[in-house]
Amino acid sequence: MIDISESVMQFLLAFLVVGPLLGAAAALLPAPPGLKGTSPDQAVLRHGVTVTGAVLVAAIVLALGFDHDQPSKMQATTDISWIPALDVRIHLGTDGISLPLLVLTALLTFLSALYTYFKPPTGPSPKAFVALLLVLESGTLAAFAVLDLILFFLAFEMVLIPMYFLIARWGGEGRAEAAWKFILYTLLGSVVMLLGLLLIGITAGTFDMVALATDNGRSLSVSVQVIAVLAIGIGLAVKTPMWPLHSWLPDAHTAAPTVGSVLLAGVLLKMGTYGFVRILLPVAPDGFRTFAPYLGAFAVVGIVYGSLACLALAKEDAKGDLKRLIAYSSVGHMGFVLLGIATMTPTGVNGALFANIAHGLVTGLLFFLVGALKDRTGTVDLDTLARPSSDPHAPATGAALYGRAPRLGGLLAFGAVASLGLPGLAGFWGEMLALFGAFEPATGLSRPAFLTFMSIGAFGTLLTAAYLLIVVRRVCMGAEPQHAPALPDVRGYEFAAWTPLVLLTVVTGLWPGALIGLTDPAVQQLLAGGNR
Repeated sequence: MIDISESVMQFLLAFLVVGPLLGAAAALLPAPPGLKGTSPDQAVLRHGVTVTGAVLVAAIVLALGFDHDQPSKMQATTDISWIPALDVRIHLGTDGISLPLLVLTALLTFLSALYTYFKPPTGPSPKAFVALLLVLESGTLAAFAVLDLILFFLAFEMVLIPMYFLIARWGGEGRAEAAWKFILYTLLGSVVMLLGLLLIGITAGTFDMVALATDNGRSLSVSVQVIAVLAIGIGLAVKTPMWPLHSWLPDAHTAAPTVGSVLLAGVLLKMGTYGFVRILLPVAPDGFRTFAPYLGAFAVVGIVYGSLACLALAKEDAKGDLKRLIAYSSVGHMGFVLLGIATMTPTGVNGALFANIAHGLVTGLLFFLVGALKDRTGTVDLDTLARPSSDPHAPATGAALYGRAPRLGGLLAFGAVASLGLPGLAGFWGEMLALFGAFEPATGLSRPAFLTFMSIGAFGTLLTAAYLLIVVRRVCMGAEPQHAPALPDVRGYEFAAWTPLVLLTVVTGLWPGALIGLTDPAVQQLLAGGNR
């Protein structure tokens, strides 16, 4: 790690939030004469790569300058009065909980911009696409960096409009309906969430998340906490998404362009679970304890429901969509995150935060791979992929992707086994720690209930393995058909965009202590209300 002054750290964190916004504004301006390249479209796509690359470098330097000996301490803090009458402040900071999410967001956005440079999405001019991508990045980074409830809400809402337009204008079939469903669900959830945030801020006399976490609910009555947790929890649960508030997600993923799906799954869903950990657990612990068993129950239903939906899509002649299957798998994976949070234990919450990062890496990779498969074959229909012969009566022995494009097939199999939680890869640790947390939940929670949740969650891991192995068998294995068209293997730009995700999936799986060492002290302090 490197020694960086506090003022430089403050600048880096502020740049993460503001830099993409400035880049979005610049993307809408005409390119300078010397930077147009072969076309204005190429210039604006290169601009997107440059800005997101600069933001990623800033995030990495911020991580290197972070004091890893004190991960529970808020670092790189900026605290400026913004609306004195309401005591709303521009308060930024990062600790061991938010830092990994900041780096993950910067990485996935850069990889998305790099992929888009070589494979522009089908649709209108890329100028607006790049601007929307940068606004989306700014809002997501702000949500993980701000320490004021009102600013958190503004950042939470800021990502909705760009994602709506990315789906509605550059998406595939059914994009208009999917975009409307996405915006209506998330906006309605956000309205309820705002009421809960205002209730906490007005009752406690401050919107400062650090002060509220330190107070640990002492200035809020139990009834206020219960109402606030219910209201805020609904808004966060929609974004997560928690069963049964998930139904917008499969449509949004199916219709979204490839990089839209990568960012939606990789970082936007994490804003919901992050809100549970950063706001509800420390600010309203008594209210959260009231709803924790219900959250755990909804979480495990989501795990099983998501897996059964994937199994139904994966079977033969079901006309299953591979993008839709991965979207449903996210419902199950985020169920493990919610189960870990519901335990209210350091083990469970650390597992939830680890699973957040693992899901962003693995599912981001899977959506990249499925997008590449669609580019090559023109479809993501599993039956079509598993029967590449022009004869509809030909046996579905498997698309033999291993033989037709071995590197692409190998990466798809790698993403599948990482997603099912193979030990030694990132997906394993988060789910295991969430189940361990359910084995011994926090004081005041029903252990028999959480043991039941643990058992159901463990059964869900078996279902997850089943549908992912079916997908690998149908798409990757089998005898290579004689008349099947040749498929290009992994291209250079795809290799560049996917390699970091593969490496990080392996590194975090083999060395989980690096991430847990960051989150655990911060989680311990958060659950203790800043009294450690």
